[in-house]
Amino acid sequence: MKVLLTGANGYIGRRLKEKLLGEDVSLRLLARNPKSMTPDVKVEVVQGDSFDVDSLERALEGIDVAYYLIHSLQEENYRELDKLSAHNFLNAAIKQGVKRIVYLGGLGVKEHASTHLLSRIETGEILSSRPTEIETLWIRAGVIIGSGSASFEIIRHLTEKLPVMVTPKWVKTLAQPIGVDDVVSYLEASKDVPLEGNVTVDIGSKMMTYKEMMLGCAHALGLKRWIFPLPILTIKLSSYWLNFFTPVPYNVARSLIEGLSSEVIIQNENATKYFPHIRPVSFEHAVKQAIQEMEENQVFSRWSDAGGGKDVWEKEFKNDTSAALFLDRQTLPLDGVSKEALYGAFCSIGGDEGWFGYNWLWEIRGVMDKMIGGAGLNRGRRDTYKLRVGESVDFWRVEDLKENERLLLRAQMKVPGKAWLEFRIKGDEFIQTAYFYPRGLLGRLYWYLLIPIHYFVFKDMIRSIMKKAKKL
Repeated sequence: MKVLLTGANGYIGRRLKEKLLGEDVSLRLLARNPKSMTPDVKVEVVQGDSFDVDSLERALEGIDVAYYLIHSLQEENYRELDKLSAHNFLNAAIKQGVKRIVYLGGLGVKEHASTHLLSRIETGEILSSRPTEIETLWIRAGVIIGSGSASFEIIRHLTEKLPVMVTPKWVKTLAQPIGVDDVVSYLEASKDVPLEGNVTVDIGSKMMTYKEMMLGCAHALGLKRWIFPLPILTIKLSSYWLNFFTPVPYNVARSLIEGLSSEVIIQNENATKYFPHIRPVSFEHAVKQAIQEMEENQVFSRWSDAGGGKDVWEKEFKNDTSAALFLDRQTLPLDGVSKEALYGAFCSIGGDEGWFGYNWLWEIRGVMDKMIGGAGLNRGRRDTYKLRVGESVDFWRVEDLKENERLLLRAQMKVPGKAWLEFRIKGDEFIQTAYFYPRGLLGRLYWYLLIPIHYFVFKDMIRSIMKKAKKL
């Protein structure tokens, strides 16, 4: 069987990819940036996206089953983009003779769905619109619980940080959460299950309110929490609240909050009919497993691994630091320190390890970023020591990574321009460079105002990295 996986650098996609690699299939991936894919001789990677019809047709050529795990949530006009993307994919799949599309969408009733959920439903309707020409298996899930999932990150951060919560009335909304491993199991099995035309399969575990989920998470963490719902908190205020206390940026928080007002519960029994061998684990079990993975540094993927937006690395992944107008460069001799130790030291930056000095300044910058709707520092990082291209490190994203040679981070904080932070080992020198491409007069003022701070922060950073490398 020849399988195409889209969204393979996303939260679900990365996990499904690993599952499929253990199957007897020929696997092909469609990715904007092939460098974001871990090299594997078993996998073919086609560069492109669902808005490039030529690359879509190349990727779908000879494919039996195509997984559609694509959405444009972080774009302002994501609903229209999602429609166009689905139409392009459906047309290309039919043209290339694909037998089945497997799509992961969201639970919800169209008449009462938020804009976000409505977009996911419309995508499913488009992919299912030509049943005489191609089969579509539409898997619908609600709140996905797992280490690194956006839903779990929100619930966990609120639960850990706030002993007493005054919440909007949406905490009384019903949902049927499901563990991420169960979602992946349904998706993996979807390539083989016998069908009779198009089928929609709703998946989930026990029905719960969001309040019960937060209290259940608190119980799993060994915490006591009190939640008091109030009807006066608006969607906008709730979105700012989530943005400030969780790793989710404002635009994503708003879309999720709008969705929380809609019940996301199972509408059919097809999960039992078509997948009788899969028994979803309980919410508490999924939470405990997620916590264990975090404690053991085994988080495989995160919701922020692949983000949307008009200015993110997936679309502009070229190392265009040469365009920078301003830079701050610091150099030190290796002085006997091995390249392996130095590489390990600067690749541990961010997250719980901090930023090698002046962490209080970085924290202030993170709070400022959160206040204007940015990612802030509390996205943290997936693994304390290991990095891969495309994943987030606080309010940066890994844009390039060469073992024992280079780490390039691209800024994702709110900034009037584009910024990069590079660590490079060249010959017998360690070179640390901050690049900045300003946007207009404001960008230039921003750089000049920060020169005194940069002098101390970056000079201390390179020395601290070298000090850690010597210890390693």
